[in-house]
Amino acid sequence: MDVYKDAVIIEADGGSRGNPGIAGSGTVVYTGDHKKVLREIAWVFADKVTNNVAEYRGLINGLRAAAELGAQTVTVFMDSKLVVEQMSGRWKIKHPDMQKLALEARDLMSGFQKVHFEWVPRKRNAKADALANEAMDAAAKGAPEGPLGGGETASEENPGPQDGLFEPTVSENTQAAQPSDFSTQTAESVPVTRIIAVRHGQTPSSAAKLYAGHDDKELTDHGHEQARVLAKDLARRETIDVILSSPLARARQTARYLSTATGVDVTVDDGLLEIDFGTWDGLSFQEARERDPELHERWTTDTAVSPPGGESIQALHRRVTAWRKEVVAQHPGKTVAVVTHVHPIKSLIRQGLGCGPEVFRNLFLDLASWSIIDFTGDSGVIRAVNHVPYLEPSSNSE
Repeated sequence: MDVYKDAVIIEADGGSRGNPGIAGSGTVVYTGDHKKVLREIAWVFADKVTNNVAEYRGLINGLRAAAELGAQTVTVFMDSKLVVEQMSGRWKIKHPDMQKLALEARDLMSGFQKVHFEWVPRKRNAKADALANEAMDAAAKGAPEGPLGGGETASEENPGPQDGLFEPTVSENTQAAQPSDFSTQTAESVPVTRIIAVRHGQTPSSAAKLYAGHDDKELTDHGHEQARVLAKDLARRETIDVILSSPLARARQTARYLSTATGVDVTVDDGLLEIDFGTWDGLSFQEARERDPELHERWTTDTAVSPPGGESIQALHRRVTAWRKEVVAQHPGKTVAVVTHVHPIKSLIRQGLGCGPEVFRNLFLDLASWSIIDFTGDSGVIRAVNHVPYLEPSSNSE
């Protein structure tokens, strides 16, 4: 098996002469075996910024390049202890500027199956350091903000040995976590947690095609029938160990049918809440567009934009990603049915696919449908999407 397939290594650095002062960052992206350079990026800052801001920019540039290259597994080497510890979740991020940059980095990270951070001494990060200094020299001469000289190089062989740097990412654990191995237990017998993502049945809002986030509507009669048939079908197909439900009534009512069919109690989990549509809750698409035309247009194309008083898709995805990691850690080797809403399910599917935010726009999910995603750590594989178990599938979208 080629453990380097779809894997890259990022070396990133940043510096500031004055702190804050003239600044630049450097990034090198290698193939997973650390032998070939895929990208080199020297980033110039037009304004005076701190070392930490420059370090984060080097990381973000590397993650963005890795996504463009189609990588699934990323190893990041940096000589900034601060960034490594913050992005690994061991240190808190208190400074507002750092929080903003960390959110940008984490949003990019959510598109990969696995991201591993490791601190290295500066001498082992020399190529990225040299690019950062090149960018700072250019900034001192008045170069505009952005990548210096186009920001990329042609592929080249790594000129120096990097013995010992890559070992943590080519262990049996890493090899076993590849999606192609999900059909069997891994070399280290890492358990697979199966998440069955169930969308609730019909409500008056869904029947009328209205935005329904935290608006707490109950199921219609048809929604109850959808939930009953779904529960019977799913209980016949899967052995369910845990049932978690969004606290909203439409999800809890759907979950009760599944509990009756399986004999498993329901636990309400706030992490499964639908996205918050803010003041658009209860409005149709047309009504929301007429109320806030410019904002609504931006919201339909930019996942960072929030409805008035609501939650952006990016924020929803970060929330559900953190929730999923906790559930996988708490229920290793178990089958967990989660009764929730369309946006959390799309987030789970995005995590399983390791793809970008386009899944929120391009994927349709019926009411009272279920999808299956298997997770081993941060690696996922999709087993089923939008399974509709009853005789009138055309009625499920209403």
